[in-house]
Amino acid sequence: MQHAADHQLVLGADALARIRIVLVEPSHPGNIGAAARAMKAMGLTRLALVNPREFPSAAATARASGADDLLVNAHLFSSLEEAVADCGIVIGTTARTRHLEWPVVSPREMATWVIAQGATQSALVFGREQSGLSNLGLALCHRVVRIPTNPGFSSLNIAQAVQVCAYELRLAATTDDVGLALDSEPPATASELAGAAAQLLTVMADVDFYHPTRPKLLPTRVQRFLNGNDLRRSEVQILRGFLSAIEARLADLKCK
Repeated sequence: MQHAADHQLVLGADALARIRIVLVEPSHPGNIGAAARAMKAMGLTRLALVNPREFPSAAATARASGADDLLVNAHLFSSLEEAVADCGIVIGTTARTRHLEWPVVSPREMATWVIAQGATQSALVFGREQSGLSNLGLALCHRVVRIPTNPGFSSLNIAQAVQVCAYELRLAATTDDVGLALDSEPPATASELAGAAAQLLTVMADVDFYHPTRPKLLPTRVQRFLNGNDLRRSEVQILRGFLSAIEARLADLKCK
């Protein structure tokens, strides 16, 4: 019985090791340290920062309260696209409704889904303290997490939001179902989906379906469509092969 429990902890640690917590443009270094502390308490170790206002910082180290190793090993990026490029799962967080809605899940639903993906590299993204993630940032995400707070006061400190989500990830990672992937084929990464979206928009423009000078909401809708359907790498390759065939046919027609 003890052996089974130990094995479960190992599997859970492996699952958590594949999850990256991404903070986008954090303005308060203390929040970075508090988020690191929340992560380490739940067994998460991979911290990524996108254009932090102040880092490294003594305030971040002080608030980390022993989790300063996560700060030392944190990766810095100049854009969210770079921070999640190699991830097959990207989850955004938001506290408010949007004009363009993404599939919205609870922290528990998110955690169960992420852990069930097996060896897939995943990112959980938290936006700016005051404004959250932009719609462009959310367009990179497959799902959106909304923490069910008091409707009359829904504001959470970013480190508190990290703590809630980190707890649910740990809970999901230490259940009996950990490590059972939904599909043996890995999902397409964020960079692969972005490439497919760019090629699709190019072909749309080539056939006068899309006008880049008047994009309206089409680019965001295309990205959301691709991200929201859990596409595998082979499926993205099929789509891009089809689009390449269209591009080749259009080129032939122009030459005639």
